Amino acid sequence: MEYGPRALGCRSILADPRKEEMKYILNAKVKHREPFRPFAPSVLREDRDVYFENAYESPFMLLVFKVKKEMRNVIPAVTHVDNTARVQTVDRKKNERFWKLIHEFKRITGVGVVLNTSFNVKGEPIVCTPEDAYNCFKKTDMDYLVMNQFLIDKARINC
Repeated sequence: MEYGPRALGCRSILADPRKEEMKYILNAKVKHREPFRPFAPSVLREDRDVYFENAYESPFMLLVFKVKKEMRNVIPAVTHVDNTARVQTVDRKKNERFWKLIHEFKRITGVGVVLNTSFNVKGEPIVCTPEDAYNCFKKTDMDYLVMNQFLIDKARINC
C-alpha cells in the first residue's frame, strides 16, 4: 500500500490513455463524478521525455508537465484541456511490479504510459483491504480486478 494524496500503482484503477473517451467512461461508469474531471498518467521513468516537455522525476504524481504536441493525440485521456498532465514517473527499482505492467503495455501498444487514478468512487476513501477492493469493484462498471496474483473477470462472475 502506498501513502500520500495520490494513487501510485498499488491501489489504482488503470486504463488505456490512448482512447479519449476513456476519461468520460471512467468518470461516468466507475468514479461516478463530474465528466470534466481529469486523469493522470503513469509513465516509465526512462520514457518521460518522449511524452512530456522538460520532465524530470516525479514519483508521487505531484508535478505537472506539458504534454508534447506530437503526443497529445497519442495519450488524449490523460492530457488536460490546457495540454498538461500531472505525471507519475515509475522507476523500475522503486516499484518493479508496476514498472513491469507499464512496460508490458508498451510492448503491446507502443505506448509507455497508462491512465492511473485512485481506486475509489466519489465520496469514498481509497480502498485499503481486499474486501474494500472487491466491494468497490462490484459497485462499478470495471471489467477486471487484480489483487496480487489473482484476477477477477466481472464477465465470468455474478456480482
